[in-house]
Amino acid sequence: MVFPESDAGILLAWLATLIGLAENSLRSRRAIASQGSQGKHLKMGQQEEENKELARRLIDALSKADVDFVREHYAEDFKLWVTGSLPFSGTNDKAGALSAMPAVLGLFPEGIRFNIKAMTAEGERVAIEATSEGRRVGGDLYQQEYHFLMRAKGGKIVEWKEYMDTEHARKVLIGE
Repeated sequence: MVFPESDAGILLAWLATLIGLAENSLRSRRAIASQGSQGKHLKMGQQEEENKELARRLIDALSKADVDFVREHYAEDFKLWVTGSLPFSGTNDKAGALSAMPAVLGLFPEGIRFNIKAMTAEGERVAIEATSEGRRVGGDLYQQEYHFLMRAKGGKIVEWKEYMDTEHARKVLIGE
């Protein structure tokens, strides 16, 4: 296609503008992605690694029934969501989640051990595949598979979603 000289100049100016906008957008996205959980500059992927480490530490704290760690690392606006129609399913805030911990952990006098199988992180979200094992008060062995979704900001956990085999949980934990 042949353009008159004046049209070619306009076309080149338009293309230069588009390229400039694209470069600015890319620089802006890189700057946002490089912001760490506490507003500091991080290398690409560093925020994800920090959030995965926070997820590891939370899973470890849950295995140890470390309520103090959980209290300290749940954000004030924390939200917990558990799948299903179990008595502990649904949405809870920080206070509700913390107050339910002793009852849930009390079902396992020898404790419950969580094991991370895999994690994937993007931005403030961490997807965690995990299992748990613990002997219930009556002696029944409880083994569960989970998918947790954690969202973190500023080094605090703002959201935790828990997906599991609810039928198995109902049978072993509730006895239905």
